Amino acid sequence: MSDDVTIPAFRSVPRTGVIYVTAEATRRGYRSSDPDWCNLGQGQPETGELPGAPPRLGSVNINVADMEYAPVAGLWELRETIASLYNKLYRKGLPSQYSAENVCLSGGGRAALTRAAASLGSINLGHFLPDYTAYEELLDVFKAFTAIPILLEGERGYAFTSEDLRREVQGRGLSALLFSNPCNPTGKLVQGDELARWVGVAREQECTLLIDEFYSHYIWTGRPGHLPVESAARYVEDVNKDPIVLFDGFTKNWRYPGWRMTWTVGPRQVIEAVSSAGSFLDGGGSRPLQRAAIPLLQEDVVVAETQAIHKAFREKRDVFHSRLERLGIRTDRAPDGTFYVWGNVSGLPAPLNEGMGFFRAALEQKIITVPGEFFDVNPGKRRARRPSRFRNYVRLSFGPSMEVLDKALTRLEALVLHHTHAPQSSPPKP
Repeated sequence: MSDDVTIPAFRSVPRTGVIYVTAEATRRGYRSSDPDWCNLGQGQPETGELPGAPPRLGSVNINVADMEYAPVAGLWELRETIASLYNKLYRKGLPSQYSAENVCLSGGGRAALTRAAASLGSINLGHFLPDYTAYEELLDVFKAFTAIPILLEGERGYAFTSEDLRREVQGRGLSALLFSNPCNPTGKLVQGDELARWVGVAREQECTLLIDEFYSHYIWTGRPGHLPVESAARYVEDVNKDPIVLFDGFTKNWRYPGWRMTWTVGPRQVIEAVSSAGSFLDGGGSRPLQRAAIPLLQEDVVVAETQAIHKAFREKRDVFHSRLERLGIRTDRAPDGTFYVWGNVSGLPAPLNEGMGFFRAALEQKIITVPGEFFDVNPGKRRARRPSRFRNYVRLSFGPSMEVLDKALTRLEALVLHHTHAPQSSPPKP
């Protein structure tokens, strides 16, 4: 069918960054099972065995009763388990504790965020630039609220303090702020006392923080001897009054992205609202997988998995970041968290000095990357004819195995060398 065919009533729906680059790679023969390709665009960690990690769950037994629909908010037993985990990791000794009523299950991170967005009223909702690509369409498709961009500067290391937050809330009349922490793509992390102050501002100014914590177990700045995790749940005073809503799931922190199992943690009233939204948006998640997830959320299992992630991915982060810097791909700040490097390619020779040019050239070497402009969250394309501030950036993932990273970096080194010294000759073969 021709690409220019239009069907009545349907609009053209844009692809998020990862979907776009994967589709472009697929046109050139990419298959996830092909070992010759290096997917540095992937938004998932390697899912196989890691030294010191609990064994991967390879099979799921299904009880006949679990072939029924799951409750829209999720199995009560699983909700209790998640609440208990948050209390053990972040709220030991605090009088206010999470319960099952503070947890709602969803079938994937976007489903959780969509439920929340559908539950918002006619408000001003702040969001940062840059941030997660999928926020763009999410912030445009629901018309009740107005999305307000907040510009972060690479020259300042994407710093944003609690006082900056207070000014934005007061000056722009924000009733909510959506952001990823650690940030996808920059790796910037708000943590410790500063995160506590953010929660305090939200409480005082009555501004809900909608915090995407999907990378909260990929922390590279933690204190020795402490579990490398961070969550705003640690700084909440009253779990049913403080306007703090958290999103997390199996996708990154448990390395089970294919399970499509995520959760929302927040005040009971919010959980009731997002559960109601789920009843007409998606109907709820997989009951068998929710049942199978309960053992994987026990504290000892989570601690072992997180420590294994930290050891393996910290090594990859250091090697990957160092070799990219030597290539001339600089960073405004080394990533505090996530498994991404937000690389500035402006110092590379053309056409590698722009994110889209870098993406296309790397694709010819069977390497997938994500151009930075996709993270210039622009709901409704209201800034359509202006060049993106992030056109000289790419997001590069160290989610794949070290073997894949080494292969990709070797090819990128050859690619940069080719464009630096021999632009008239044929590009290197992958």
